[in-house]
Amino acid sequence: MTARNVVLEDHSLLVRDGRILDILPSAAAAERYSATAVLTRNSHLLMPGMINAQSAAATLLSRGANGGAARLEATADFARDGTLAAIAEMLKSGITCFCDRDYFPEETARTANEQGMRAMVGMPVTDGVTPWAKDAAQSLTRALELRDRHKGDPLISTAFAPLAANSLSDATFSRLATLADELDAGIMVDLHQSSREIDACIAAHGMRPLERLWNLGLLTPALNAAHMVHLDSADMNLMQRTGISVTVCPQGDLMPGARLAPIAAFSAAGVRLGIGSAGAAAMGHDIWGNMKIVALLVDAWHALRAATHGGAAVLGLENEVGSLEAGKWADLCCVDLSGPGTQPISDPLSQLVFGGARDIVSDVWVAGRQLLSGGELTRLDWSEVAARSQAWAARMAARG
Repeated sequence: MTARNVVLEDHSLLVRDGRILDILPSAAAAERYSATAVLTRNSHLLMPGMINAQSAAATLLSRGANGGAARLEATADFARDGTLAAIAEMLKSGITCFCDRDYFPEETARTANEQGMRAMVGMPVTDGVTPWAKDAAQSLTRALELRDRHKGDPLISTAFAPLAANSLSDATFSRLATLADELDAGIMVDLHQSSREIDACIAAHGMRPLERLWNLGLLTPALNAAHMVHLDSADMNLMQRTGISVTVCPQGDLMPGARLAPIAAFSAAGVRLGIGSAGAAAMGHDIWGNMKIVALLVDAWHALRAATHGGAAVLGLENEVGSLEAGKWADLCCVDLSGPGTQPISDPLSQLVFGGARDIVSDVWVAGRQLLSGGELTRLDWSEVAARSQAWAARMAARG
């Protein structure tokens, strides 16, 4: 993903201490290196692991529950089991890193770490009482503690995560902007997802959400704005001037009968673009379907880039993951192109994007550790996770 439409044939990728050591023709690799383990995939394509730049992992447990999850008491157990189920689904679909926001970020971080999964964990910031904190001051204090706890963690990164922009006061946003600037920390927030959200912001603050955040000092390259569906020319101008990133969630945005973000305009404007599943539990937490929608609006190359290198960039991780380059973490996805959905091969890139799906993913590594081998999870006990998921489903059904 470092150059447009470049596919290296008959090459080998070497990993040492969890990072990519070299990429070179297989014949040269055999002469130059003596490997302790060799894995051959003759009909496959190796690419960077996909990145889900906006997920709500625990919502997976509400799949098919008709809103029942909303009536369940928010608990750490629910968050943990939902995250485990989501990690299983994401690994099976080639995702090596996910960005998540929940009222139990400690559980998200702990669960991802135990499973060897890379995660950007959102630290909730709210003014009201939540399972995370009783007010804004406590939510920021707990966020800083969580950030310090995972400082230097090779798998877990953190970012501030205002959970509802319209409900956050100017004072809290201003404090957040100061902290993010002092700590060089990222901020993730849903913005311009609906016209109702925009109207409410105008009614309360006399301006659109983007303009409000601009006035409060939050529109910087550190901001990852999700959805960004309803925009006017002034919004687009602010985006370009400030260099914010955007994570699009096409399937999630279309689920409630809304509309697509102006993805082609983002691409043309050079906006850093990632792809996320958001809270579309019914559609799953893989991003193959979202990537296809993006490809239809731009092209296969830009869609695959948004699902890999672009996702890393919007999360501030582009120096560590998102492309196959020596020195980066070996977060890898291997897909089998020998099946009927991708044969005969003439244009591997477009056939991967338009013909691919989670069923062609054969192997996944995160930091050099193989978490999926031949389509089977190597660390996560799926039978146990599935049993827990079914128990939650039964509990939700019993509550109506």
